[in-house]
Amino acid sequence: MADSKLASGKAMGHIASLGGRFVTVLPRTRGEDKWFRDWAQTNQPQWTEALRVPAQRAGEPDNVYSTFPAPLPSAEGWRVIWVHSTAKATRDAATRQARIQAGAAKLSGPKCRLKTRVAVQADATAALDKAGATRWITVTVDETVEETYRQEHRGRPGANTRYRKHSRTRFSVTWTARPDTIAYDAATDGCFPLITCDTALIDAEILTAYRYQPNLERRHHLLKSVQDADPLWLHNPARIEASFCCQFIALLLGALIQRQIRTAMRQANTSHLPLYPELRACPPPSTEPILEIFADVTRHELHHNGQLVQTFEPDPTPLQQQVLNLLGVPVTSYTQATPTH
Repeated sequence: MADSKLASGKAMGHIASLGGRFVTVLPRTRGEDKWFRDWAQTNQPQWTEALRVPAQRAGEPDNVYSTFPAPLPSAEGWRVIWVHSTAKATRDAATRQARIQAGAAKLSGPKCRLKTRVAVQADATAALDKAGATRWITVTVDETVEETYRQEHRGRPGANTRYRKHSRTRFSVTWTARPDTIAYDAATDGCFPLITCDTALIDAEILTAYRYQPNLERRHHLLKSVQDADPLWLHNPARIEASFCCQFIALLLGALIQRQIRTAMRQANTSHLPLYPELRACPPPSTEPILEIFADVTRHELHHNGQLVQTFEPDPTPLQQQVLNLLGVPVTSYTQATPTH
């Protein structure tokens, strides 16, 4: 399971040729995506409810996932399954409306500072591109000529005063929404395509497999955020391998800590631990909050004339002691007295 970066003929073909299976989402640039959205303008997909996710907030509707097998396979001959999410449909419509409003706001007002029609048109196009509303708005540049009259010479005007006409061109922008394009996009709001080489799983099972992707990529989150892995310039391949080896060991230790404490909590019938700020309950502890509660554990040593006089051992809190017990780590690992000399 992966995102659209996997949806290349070479990568998918390599997996399938070796007997592997894949589930990924097709990007909007693929021809299969455009074909279905064109087809859906005059055809009604027969959606089948595959999954219902309860709403996270009271009063909000459930998120219903429905599936529909595409009438045509992919260019490579694999299954394409379209998924419709009610929550995503709502987000798509709201995002489109927000972008249209943002684009219209940027186009309002006269373009006094611009002197040519080409410059006004370019400015309006850039404004729509920045708002992401170019697809749904048509722009018209209007031109008006203002005429003013001034005396040819200074002085008080009289019966023989001559006047000279001055003309000034002003530009303004008017916009109109594209109802045909808006209706075209609205017909497939909330839809996205999945592609797979698996012929045994039904459509709902393909969707379930794809939605498991965040769990598979959890370690990527730990690598980037918790371990703060950053790019390094290393010219020696051995150093690159050594750096990745250290990161892998850290990931492995984090996974083992997480598995150990969750297993111990189930065996001890402990539903949660107060690991979150303000001692809020944490039902499934991960490695990061576990390590955070030990961040302030310190040992102090008092020296005099280069000699160790006394060691002040840390005093674990009840929460720290509980976590250590669940992990199977003796508390004496933190409180073991250091011999004095």
